[in-house]
Amino acid sequence: MIKGVIFDLDGVIVSTDEFHYQAWQQMADEEGIYFDRHINERLRGVSRMESLEIILERARKQYSEDQKTELATRKNNYYKVLLDTRLSPKDILPGVMKVLTDLKNSNIKIAIGSSSRNSPSILKHIDLEAFFDATADGNDIKKSKPDPEVFLIAAQRLGLEPDECVVVEDAEAGITAALNGGMKALAVGSAISDKRAHFAAKDLAEITIDQIINIS
Repeated sequence: MIKGVIFDLDGVIVSTDEFHYQAWQQMADEEGIYFDRHINERLRGVSRMESLEIILERARKQYSEDQKTELATRKNNYYKVLLDTRLSPKDILPGVMKVLTDLKNSNIKIAIGSSSRNSPSILKHIDLEAFFDATADGNDIKKSKPDPEVFLIAAQRLGLEPDECVVVEDAEAGITAALNGGMKALAVGSAISDKRAHFAAKDLAEITIDQIINIS
């Protein structure tokens, strides 16, 4: 029986994809590295340093580990400026508030399971920081998706077993992580075509909580 729902954050609860893209683009342009939206799609659901490694595949020089850390920090600083100046509750994605409210009213526990280390700031900017029963994010993990660590931590913080949880994800790496963790997977957005998911929909506006808690 499903007792908890674990939501990825970026692309599921809120739209920050464009902010990530603009921040990576600024960093890449400064380094003379080719970067476009097609490459950006490969960054979905993976950690900041893994994203950087993908971008550096097209670099014309080798970077030391210290230089890579500087590049990732620079990108994150650009991203945080965009969050601070532009992110607001209007960026919450369609259907999210109804699904979250219905789940809470049905006593289904809800959590965030995100690779982002900026999750606390994002949740604060969209006024949802106190809405979730638990959060697990990039600040808590050693392994990013497709490793299931972040979702397993979220389930543990909810006091639930993995098979009692559904994960809502918009990235292939996230679907893989959910399945690797022994959880059900609900695919939305960019992951909608992933046939491994137990259920799929364009966004949460197309989903009812009955469909979520009865996923099999």
